[in-house]
Amino acid sequence: MPQLDPDRERIQDDLRGLITGEVRCDDVFLQLYSSDASIYEIRPLGIVRPRSTADVAATVQYAAEKRIAVHARGAGTGVAGESLGPGLVVDFSRHLRRVIHTDQDCVRVQPGMVHERLNAHLHHWDRLFGPDPAASSVTTMGSVLAIDGAGSHWLKYGSARRHVLGMQVVLADGAVVDVGREPLRVRGAPAGPPAKRQLVEQLAALLSRHQEVIRRCQPQSRVNRCGFNLVDVLCDGHLDLAKLLVGSEGTLALFTEIELAVQPVPRHRAVTLLVFESLEKAARAAEAVLPHRPTACDLMDRRHLSLARETDPRFDLLIPAAAEAGLLVEVDGDEPYEVRDRLLRLVDEIRNRQQLAFGARQAFDPFEVDFFWRLARKIQPVLYRIKGATRPVPIVEDVAVPPECLAEFLVRLQNVLKRQEVVAAVFSHAGQGQVHVQPLLDLSDPADVQRMRRLADDYYQEVFHVGGTISAEHACGLSRTPYLRRQYGELYDVFREVKRIFDPQNILNPGKVVCDDPSPAVTNLRHVISLQQEGRDEQLEPKLRDLIELQLNWDPAQVAETTRACSGCGECRVQSLQGRMCPIFRIFPAEEASPRAKANLIRGVLTGQLDLESLTSEEFKAVADLCVHCHMCVSECPARVDIPKLMLEGKGAYVAANGLPFSDRVMTHLHALSALGSRLAPLANWAIANRQMRWLMEKTLGIAQGRKLPRFSSRSFQKRASRRRLTRPVRRTGNKVAFFVDTYANFNDPQLAEAAVAVLEHNGISVYVPPEQREAGMSAIACGALDRVRKLARHNLAVFADAVRQGYHIVATEPAVVVCLTREYTNVIDNEDARLVAANTSDIGAYLWRMHMLGKLQLDLRPINASLGYHMPCRLKALGVGSPGESLLRLIPGVTVHHYEEGCSGMCGTFGMKRENYRASLRAGWPLINRLRDPNLTAGVSECCTCKMQMEQGTTKPTIHPIKLLALSYGLMPELASLLTTTSGELTVT
Repeated sequence: MPQLDPDRERIQDDLRGLITGEVRCDDVFLQLYSSDASIYEIRPLGIVRPRSTADVAATVQYAAEKRIAVHARGAGTGVAGESLGPGLVVDFSRHLRRVIHTDQDCVRVQPGMVHERLNAHLHHWDRLFGPDPAASSVTTMGSVLAIDGAGSHWLKYGSARRHVLGMQVVLADGAVVDVGREPLRVRGAPAGPPAKRQLVEQLAALLSRHQEVIRRCQPQSRVNRCGFNLVDVLCDGHLDLAKLLVGSEGTLALFTEIELAVQPVPRHRAVTLLVFESLEKAARAAEAVLPHRPTACDLMDRRHLSLARETDPRFDLLIPAAAEAGLLVEVDGDEPYEVRDRLLRLVDEIRNRQQLAFGARQAFDPFEVDFFWRLARKIQPVLYRIKGATRPVPIVEDVAVPPECLAEFLVRLQNVLKRQEVVAAVFSHAGQGQVHVQPLLDLSDPADVQRMRRLADDYYQEVFHVGGTISAEHACGLSRTPYLRRQYGELYDVFREVKRIFDPQNILNPGKVVCDDPSPAVTNLRHVISLQQEGRDEQLEPKLRDLIELQLNWDPAQVAETTRACSGCGECRVQSLQGRMCPIFRIFPAEEASPRAKANLIRGVLTGQLDLESLTSEEFKAVADLCVHCHMCVSECPARVDIPKLMLEGKGAYVAANGLPFSDRVMTHLHALSALGSRLAPLANWAIANRQMRWLMEKTLGIAQGRKLPRFSSRSFQKRASRRRLTRPVRRTGNKVAFFVDTYANFNDPQLAEAAVAVLEHNGISVYVPPEQREAGMSAIACGALDRVRKLARHNLAVFADAVRQGYHIVATEPAVVVCLTREYTNVIDNEDARLVAANTSDIGAYLWRMHMLGKLQLDLRPINASLGYHMPCRLKALGVGSPGESLLRLIPGVTVHHYEEGCSGMCGTFGMKRENYRASLRAGWPLINRLRDPNLTAGVSECCTCKMQMEQGTTKPTIHPIKLLALSYGLMPELASLLTTTSGELTVT
């Protein structure tokens, strides 16, 4: 078991005695916080997750006494390494994430509040916080203020600094003060605590002495986030401390509460995508667009547009293949005709009069406008899908130049890239002259590391030449601090004095913005393993094999490449309902629950930052258990990092060393327990409905007492199938399927399996139910019981591969089974049978929908007058087959389907059945359960049996598999009508 060193153990014990929040100094947690979305990695001394302002103050006071550095952190999405350091990392995102007060003009929030969630909250007041950083769905408001975030809509809203009204902050000595626009002269008694008055007086004197230097040393760009923004801090007899602290990157004080001005939501918006034959023409067009008062104007290069076309077929239709650049321009207004007129005049100016663009696409509908914005917000992260050792590197990606110089500057940029022999992707907030450049480099190659340093030196010189700034909104951090003196000259000494006044001991995020001896920007790079020669380096593989004994069928280089593919961007921390990503992170929004954390742990082992024994520690198991193998992260991660496979590897290592805990062993044998329950159905059904027996089950088996469990059928479907001779293969030609019967359909709801067979046969499809099949084993996979998984996989693959060779296609009614057969089995078994089965397995809904698209599905469907609430299971969504069950339901006359996208149901397979997860599971599923309580709704619909359990947990309405409703509409199983009731108590089936 890994042990803490004496210093870390003492610090952990001291802080746990001082604060109510969490303090962790173990190796596993330090690895999680040693990196962010940047290219850097620094192992901290400890992690503090405060629950209150008092916790933050006590932590800083302790750190000041012990002279330990303190580094504030939000979601860890910074690309400059601004939240990394060797001291105590204070994570504000875990607990300090509430809205404190809201009215029509302002909002007061804690720093851990996510930007997107704040705007969702403000939407109820028809308000928003205007600045919109690209990572809005995950970045915290503390981070937005710490780096003075802006985004695409800077032309309308400016940066965060414009909207700050006041703050509550913790100073470097642990003092808690409220700051805002402070008067310099106060009649009568001094205002505020003495520490704040002294701070105001010292700063006022300093800024007053250096007003001319401050004015003279500012860059000529419209935006600037480099260093401390001292402009307009001292004016009209006041010192605006809040504005001074915005953009300070946690080097002057720690924010604990933030008061912000809010703005009305635009009533109408419209966008146009202008396409150009060159990047230079697009840049010239951006300058010509500005007189039309756009709210946003973003420029994308050819690589960006090509990725968009490859990612989404709709963009392939939207963007001409000849486009070398695109300009996305938005206008807004109070009246739709006004917005339309302004946009069309803008397009006419750029395309027809100045003849800069050769094409234009417009969008006026809100849904279409949001789709166009995916180009700017969702496509850029897709760069991380590039395979191999060369990756996008955020090292020089945040400069700004005067907008009138942009076209000339982009030519200079291309010349720099040619000189340094570097390929890069270019994205620009062209309206404000801001340019994001991500060169493609291999950080495991020393030559590329030196090339990166030369690139920064050369590129920044060009920025200075045109009067620009090296940081426009993404902080200085570790990557730009070494260049600040070159940009500011004598003003840099004023920055140093500001830092000394606020933080004389230099404990607040040292080494950022102001540093007497800054390390080169290529220091403290993230530890990576060389992947030269596509991961087949002859010396690499034996070294990795000696380091880790792999449980799955991949080589060490593939493991290394998978972990390296994670850029740390933090997109997996999303909590909005527009994406699923990680359902467990929604339930438990902490760093260890994020998919990124799992990649960091395995990478830490491979690079030697974590001992191999860490994989067998309880700390590692606690993190690994937060992956439930829903595969949503694989689908929605910009880089498509296979976190479930990494976690299956890690869980397998833990189980191999320690064995299965009893509660996990119970979950891996649910099939056997269900078989026993079916044989003893009267007794078992009494037991699961009896309060005393449920109490005993919770104490002995770990199954939550409050969880509604499905009743058992006294006769399994496989017995029924045998009696109907479905267990014998047919020799006829034509469409035929092998039916994989999951545990739930076999022992709890054989009516579902019978409905599936009836629908298939009604459509002329022969059904074969292999009698030798066993359970798929998803619960064993979630627990890491790889020996059991391999045993089940070998058996089932042999059975179903033989069926495929006889011309059968495999179908299942349970999405988890399909995920097992198509993804999980290939992880543990590497043979022809596994690949054959994976290529010939479908969810039954997807199979039937394909038949419909080919014109082969019977449409003799009888009307059903019902209003249904459909929930798509995560594992079905992860299969990437669309929503076939929902589409089939819409074929039924009289059925009204409401698609409820409330995220994961919260059940997450067997996760929500466990005693320790029950309440968290219900909290996560409550939005969906609440929607199902609509009195106008007849029933819920979902393909997943565990989602069904959750959906029926808090409502009297049934949740039904789509295949049952299809069978009912076909008139094949009239008894299914009893499952549904309308408001009058009767279901009408004509």
